[in-house]
Amino acid sequence: MLWTLCTLITALTCVSGVTVVTQKPPVVTVTKGETVNMDCNLGTVNDSAARWYKQIPGGVPLYMLRFYHGMSSPKYDTGFPSARHTCTHQSTSDYRLIISNVEEGDSAVYYCQTWDSSVQEYVFGPGTKLIVTSSSLPPPVLTVFPPSRAELQSGQVTLVCLSSLASESLGFADVSWFSAGSPVSSGISTSTAVQTPDQTFQISSSLTIQTSDWNMDQLYTCKVSLGSQTSEKTINKSQCPAEG
Repeated sequence: MLWTLCTLITALTCVSGVTVVTQKPPVVTVTKGETVNMDCNLGTVNDSAARWYKQIPGGVPLYMLRFYHGMSSPKYDTGFPSARHTCTHQSTSDYRLIISNVEEGDSAVYYCQTWDSSVQEYVFGPGTKLIVTSSSLPPPVLTVFPPSRAELQSGQVTLVCLSSLASESLGFADVSWFSAGSPVSSGISTSTAVQTPDQTFQISSSLTIQTSDWNMDQLYTCKVSLGSQTSEKTINKSQCPAEG
């Protein structure tokens, strides 16, 4: 059952014809004791409840609660603590999960889900990553590696961006690439976060481009966002040692 639920989160959002559930913000960082709001829009669905799930890194999604705009209060899963968690609605398709007096144990990815009766499918949103810390997180530390000399003899080359994240981040960071200031949407492969022996996390992201673009000395930027903290690192051919 748990394996099936994990599969649904990644698979059902891709079914053609179903509503698109959106969530914001994608990442939020708060300190202990604060209140956090996470919004969910059910898309074309306005006659079904919003259900919320919590997934900690390396764990399975845990059902928290559901709320329908016709209800007076959320209905919680058996045993789930309701004192600090609630849900409200702004319209028949807009819902908000509210966690008050947050604790470090609240750090997780929170998924919003609904039932699309028009196609008889459950649909999950992309999730909101919540990071709760006792102090401000340090910004990610980035290192960008140029193409290898062997690659330069082929039609495509690969740039690699290595991100080092503080242990408190739980590896919840978003990586994006830019070419001459414009976002890049293809040729990107980003790993999941891996915890190192010193308890920090590392994320590796690669960007594959045409060798001709690299030779034109185009500027490429790796950007890593961790809550309100953002780091960028740029690279182009002229910054790299001349090929020998």
